[in-house]
Amino acid sequence: MNNLTEFEKYVIEQKGTERPFSGEFVDHNARGVYCCKKCGAALYKSEDKFNAHCGWPAFDDEIAGAVARSIDADGRRVEITCQQCGGHLGHVFEGEMLTDKNVRHCVNSVSMVFKPVDELNQVASQTRTQKATFGAGCFWCVEAIFAQLEGVLSVKSGYCGGEAKDANYDTVCSGRTGHAEVVHIEFDPAVIDFETLLTVLFESHDPTTLNQQGNDKGPQYRSVIFAHNSDQVDLANAYINRLTEQGVWQHPIVTQICAFDTFYPAENYHDDYFAKHGEQPYCQLVVKPKFDKVMSKFADKRKKD
Repeated sequence: MNNLTEFEKYVIEQKGTERPFSGEFVDHNARGVYCCKKCGAALYKSEDKFNAHCGWPAFDDEIAGAVARSIDADGRRVEITCQQCGGHLGHVFEGEMLTDKNVRHCVNSVSMVFKPVDELNQVASQTRTQKATFGAGCFWCVEAIFAQLEGVLSVKSGYCGGEAKDANYDTVCSGRTGHAEVVHIEFDPAVIDFETLLTVLFESHDPTTLNQQGNDKGPQYRSVIFAHNSDQVDLANAYINRLTEQGVWQHPIVTQICAFDTFYPAENYHDDYFAKHGEQPYCQLVVKPKFDKVMSKFADKRKKD
C-alpha cells in the first residue's frame, strides 16, 4: 500500500470528491495504464478514456476484474471502488450515450496514478527477451520452480510493491514495509510465453489464501503479479477469470495485479537456495513437495541438459 496525503485519504478512504476540473488527469491524453493510488492495481487503459466534459476523468471500460460496483450511500448512484483494496474511485453512469459502450466511469484523478506506455513496454520494445515478476509465498520455493523452465533465462529473488525506498530481508519479514517476496524472471517469449508462466505460477501456490502460503503468514507472502506492460495486465486478468469460471479453486482467488515499479534484489545468500540447501528441513518439508508437484506436470517445459 502507498502512503496517502490527507486529501488523498479524504477521497479514497472517506469517499470524498475532488473539485471538478481540478484533477491532473481531466485532460490527460498520454498512452498507458491508470492504476489505483492506494495499492497500485491496474484499473483503466488509456484507450478507454474519453472527454465527457464533466470535470473528471472518464472511461467507458475498465480492465477486467479491476473495478467493483455497489450502490452509493445516497441510494441512487453506483459507486466504483478498486476491487483489490476497496479504495473509492468515483461513480459509474449508464444510458448517457456518450460513447458506443454507453458507460461512463467518472473517476477522481487523485484516486489514480499513471504508468506511461513507454515505461510499461520499454523492455519488450528494446529486446526480444521479456520480464515477469511474481509473488507466491516464500521466494525460495518459487525461484526453484521457475529456474527449471526452458525459455527462462534468469530468475532472481527479491522484493517489490512496498512503500519504503529500500528493502532487505529483515525489514520485509517484519511485514511493515509493504513489500512482497517475489521472483524477477527474464524469459524468451519465443520459447515460453507469459501465459505458460502464469500456468506454472498458479500450479505452484494457493492463490486463495490472503497474505499467506501454508505456515508462512504476512503481507510479504501475498499472491501478486507485477505486470510489466498492458498485455500482461490483460493476460493475467483473463487467466484469473478463466480459473474462476472453471471453478478450479473452491474459494475466491485473491491474487493482486499491480503495475511493476521497483525491484530490489534479495541478498546473495538467497540465490539458488533450494539447490544449495535442499537437505534443510524447510526445503524438504515445504519447497521440495511444491517443486516435485509442479515439475511433474511441466516436464516438457524443463530446461534441456
